[in-house]
Formats: sequence, C-alpha cells, structure tokens
Amino acid sequence: MSKFTKEMVNDLANKLLIGLTEEENKMVLDEFEEIDKQIAKINSIPNIKDVVPMTHCLDDFKSELREDIATESIKIQDALRNSGATEAREIVVPKVVN
Repeated sequence: MSKFTKEMVNDLANKLLIGLTEEENKMVLDEFEEIDKQIAKINSIPNIKDVVPMTHCLDDFKSELREDIATESIKIQDALRNSGATEAREIVVPKVVN
C-alpha cells in the first residue's frame, strides 16, 4: 500500500465532512506513520502468518451461561407509568430520522 499523503488525508476528511487544519493534517499523517511502523514491525515477525488468531486474550477463558429461569415481570401499565408520553401500549419518542 502506498503511503498516506497530505492530499489523501484532506480528501478523506472532506468526504467525511470534518475538514482539517494544517496542524490537524500533520497530526493525522504523523499518526499514520507511527501505525505503519508498528504494522511493519509486526509483519517482520517470522512465520506470523502461521499464527492462529485468538478469540480472547486469556488462554483459560471460559464462558459460563447462567440457567435461564423465567420470572414474573412487572405489568405493562407499571412500566409505562415511568415514561413521559405513551400511546396505547407504546412509549412515544422524538423522531430522529426522516
């Protein structure tokens, strides 16, 4: 992969509608350079491609599922009493998407 350039960072920032100052652009480029160094260091490890990915950082990790016991829940009317606005059996919330 080619190195990131100032123009590439500006183009990506504009596409994300965040825009960057010259100082912020330099900071992003410096971060990418550091990330590239770390990736190169990892890739230099012999036989790294033969390593099986881990699913958890601890070898002895065991997940235990608790027993699923059905219990009585509160009545719908009691739950709705804590909300601001309701309509039938639903909570009215502000519209956030067109």
